[in-house]
Amino acid sequence: MNIPFLGSRRRKTGMPDPEGIAELLAECELLRTQADRVGVRLDDSPASLEALDQLVPRWRDDEETSTWLGNDAGLYLGTVIVRTVPGAAWEIRADGQPVLRLTSGREFDVVDAGHAWAADGVPELSQLYAEVAEA
Repeated sequence: MNIPFLGSRRRKTGMPDPEGIAELLAECELLRTQADRVGVRLDDSPASLEALDQLVPRWRDDEETSTWLGNDAGLYLGTVIVRTVPGAAWEIRADGQPVLRLTSGREFDVVDAGHAWAADGVPELSQLYAEVAEA
């Protein structure tokens, strides 16, 4: 997911505003709407990832919806990680792709993971969270 306008959100020091980026990436409007329709509350917790994994994947019949939902699922996974794993933070690569970076320096492309989840349900979002939280 290329978000070129994120590079222009800067503080006075010329550095990206991490809180602003995290807030923007946490919106995930389509995913939140889909989840709300079936009674799943997305509260940015690991338990909400487990609830998402249990959704019936009705969106897979619509390629456009599946693509957008994949983006949102990856960004939501990243949001949960940033809010619950100490030291995890968003980073925007030179190509505009948002990725997560852990204090260990390890990088995770959660958007790609979200696309895989939306398309196939594998790997599960909760499983990916567990792997990242363990790292």
